[in-house]
Amino acid sequence: MSEINITFPDQAVRSYKKGISGREIAESISKGLAREALAVSVDGTTWDLSRPIEQDASVRFLKWADDEGKRTYWHSSAHLMAEAIEALFPGTKFGIGPPVDNGFYYDIDMGDHALSAADLQRIEEKMGEFAARDVPFTREVVSWKDAVSYFTKKKDEYKLELLRDLKDEEITFYHQGNFTDLCFGPHVPSTGRIKAIRLLNIAGAYWRGDERNKMLQRIYGVTFPSKKELDEHLVRLEEAKRRDHRKLGAELDLFYLTPKVGAGLPLWLPKGTILRETLESFLREEQRKRGYQPVVTPHIGNLSLYKTSGHYPYYKESQFDPIVVEDEEYLLKPMNCPHHHQIYLSRPRSYRDLPLRLAEFGTVYRYEQSGELNGLTRVRSFTVDDSHIYVAREELRDELKRVIELIQHVFTTLGFSDFKTRLSFRDPDNKEKFGGSDELWDQSEEDLRVVADEMNLRYGIDIGEAAFYGPKIDFLVQDALLRSWQLGTVQVDYVMPERFNLEYTGSDGLKHRPVIIHRAPFGSLERFIGILIEHFGGVFPVWLAPLQVAILPITDRHLDYARKVSDDLMNAGIRAEIDDRNEKVGYKIREWETRKVPFMLVLGDKEVESGSVSVRRHGRGDTGAKPCSEFRDAVLDEIIKKSPTPQGENP
Repeated sequence: MSEINITFPDQAVRSYKKGISGREIAESISKGLAREALAVSVDGTTWDLSRPIEQDASVRFLKWADDEGKRTYWHSSAHLMAEAIEALFPGTKFGIGPPVDNGFYYDIDMGDHALSAADLQRIEEKMGEFAARDVPFTREVVSWKDAVSYFTKKKDEYKLELLRDLKDEEITFYHQGNFTDLCFGPHVPSTGRIKAIRLLNIAGAYWRGDERNKMLQRIYGVTFPSKKELDEHLVRLEEAKRRDHRKLGAELDLFYLTPKVGAGLPLWLPKGTILRETLESFLREEQRKRGYQPVVTPHIGNLSLYKTSGHYPYYKESQFDPIVVEDEEYLLKPMNCPHHHQIYLSRPRSYRDLPLRLAEFGTVYRYEQSGELNGLTRVRSFTVDDSHIYVAREELRDELKRVIELIQHVFTTLGFSDFKTRLSFRDPDNKEKFGGSDELWDQSEEDLRVVADEMNLRYGIDIGEAAFYGPKIDFLVQDALLRSWQLGTVQVDYVMPERFNLEYTGSDGLKHRPVIIHRAPFGSLERFIGILIEHFGGVFPVWLAPLQVAILPITDRHLDYARKVSDDLMNAGIRAEIDDRNEKVGYKIREWETRKVPFMLVLGDKEVESGSVSVRRHGRGDTGAKPCSEFRDAVLDEIIKKSPTPQGENP
């Protein structure tokens, strides 16, 4: 019998019989591994443990602690939910049921039946019953014709529509119990792995995300290997509701969304504008220290600009329709890159000009379907902290390191201490999606990999997720609720310099092509602030807080002293406001506490006589009286240090 070589993550190699399954390999290592493994990564692709391995491969076993392990677990849970739905509501038609970041969903068509909370409870109980049978998930390769025949008999037009797009693909069914689904997999070994189940809510979703299609019912759920983990997750979900940036944005007067302006077009209120401008000032100063040069570009551009870059054909569906002006077509700017390339071309460039670091807080416009809009995190107008760095080939890796160091500094300053990275590469089997030659792609991917290794970044590699013009490093940040967000990004681009014929004169007197680094630590400023609001729960660090000090005179006779204190703080650069309303001080304290202002200064006769302030800290209460100058200097010190936590030190 022929053998194959299996390479493990520690680079150890073992020989096994050809056709051995991942489960059998796990069992050969330890019974504990076989119990814990949910799936197996084979040459970077996640497989079922039961699937035979026919050739030499690198394998890694995926457990619950692994992201792909969770995705496999939740994918199987979606199938288990579909089986329960079909048992309780025969004739239901099924759209898609993928895993998502924190659970899974399935889109279903139940005709005229609208699901209720009681229905969710019944489905959840049936899922528990089916999970307890501990039946295997089995994979079957079928012909396209047989698949069409199967779903024609079931009268499921949604699966038939999906099949029309899969004529050239390998078609696989997955079975468990009495349920069969069209699915590429992978899945956990059996339903018994699914322990703690909770169906969360019902939403509407257009079939395939197209508002011209029928509205289906979408059921969201989550499962865990233990009830304890589920309970902890549900507590975090409740906390997430409390921290929802849409709710806090209204309560704290940060931003406003109104249909009179347009869906997905946020208005920044004064306090939100201060928060936004403080973030911008922070990054502008960090960029200034690192040799970035500010630029400003228009909100529209000639359509030909985006055709040259390739953005228009690649992203046409997500852009607003062209505007015709004097027989020319213009686009609302969907990205800043082509404009910056024109700035590069504004005069001849020499090797002495490089690296040329152009930076802009540039507002761009994308057409998002109304059903996809969500507060600040999914909008139609947003500002990108964009920079395009033009470097000589030999400067690229060192400049990438400087860019990554900046992004790490930004995240750490803002309290995101737990982050990892993802390298997104081209899919070599689907090259038509990506521009540029094989040689340039190989070089740019190698550049990113080497830099990531030399900087000891924790990273995984996603094949097929690169930008169309180059590979990228995405930063995945975990917030206070343990949710993972993709924020900063760095991209290496050999393609645009060719498309725009960018050149510089080298020290040898010859013309050379620069390489471009695309870089955005915040990404979308709107989305970043939405995430930041939820990360801090609206209780911002002092340096970021839109209002830093509320001054509360006890009576009108203390107003003059309140104005003196306010002037002293404001002249020092501290954002302060006097609450001169004719209300009891206890009422004022309670109200300002809900507004999450870091400090309240209560001023009465004693404070006026001694030239002091009675300090209250948000969430802590009274911290004692201090001379006004001592309080001012302590707050300034905290602002300068940019403490990343809302608590900071007690002034």
